[in-house]
Amino acid sequence: MRFSTPLVAGRLLRRYKRFLADVVIEATGEEVVAHCANSGSMLSLARPDARVWLQKSDDPKRKLAWSWILEETPAGDCVCIDTSRPNAIVAEAIALGQIPALAGFATLRREVKYGKNSRIDILLEDPAKGRCWVEVKNTTLSRVPGLAEFPDAVTTRGAKHLDELSARVAMGDRAVMVYLVNRPDCDRFALAADVDPAYAEGWREARDRGVERLVLACATSPEGIEIRAKIAVDP
Repeated sequence: MRFSTPLVAGRLLRRYKRFLADVVIEATGEEVVAHCANSGSMLSLARPDARVWLQKSDDPKRKLAWSWILEETPAGDCVCIDTSRPNAIVAEAIALGQIPALAGFATLRREVKYGKNSRIDILLEDPAKGRCWVEVKNTTLSRVPGLAEFPDAVTTRGAKHLDELSARVAMGDRAVMVYLVNRPDCDRFALAADVDPAYAEGWREARDRGVERLVLACATSPEGIEIRAKIAVDP
């Protein structure tokens, strides 16, 4: 996925009220308020004075013109903090046949209603292969070098999705939980059981009921984001 317009570099002053961030644009010194499309804690991120990358919209209907898309780590690796991006990244990769485990389906639909007032991120359907329900989670937490973790905060919504995926397997469909590691400095993945023990237990139950797990690493840069490969899962 290439960004539709060039990203602009800045320095983060602070993140507040979860969805707002004050940023100084590097090229001009202008201070702007950017929308932060991330409801999590952003644990290990949102560091004051971190280099960040913003995208500007020309839509006059938007309350905030700027959106915070990426944050650079001290080592210079880019992390995508925008949780509105992963579904499109995975859908594009499936359509291009770049994810073998999810290839060969006749149709792909997004945001399909299912379960209890939920929407599945991606529904794959095929006369021969049946249905495959795909839930995507943006993964940005890293507290140990090389290790990506999910979640970065308690997620009752995430636990609900695991239950609903399990129900689809019980109906005879496939269900896949995709953790998209949206930072190139990690080559391993684990659940952050200390952050949300209930979610970790919910995953174990979902796995035992037949829900599949797929962990994908991304090449993330100010030019775009592309799925690179599967990565290892720690026990």
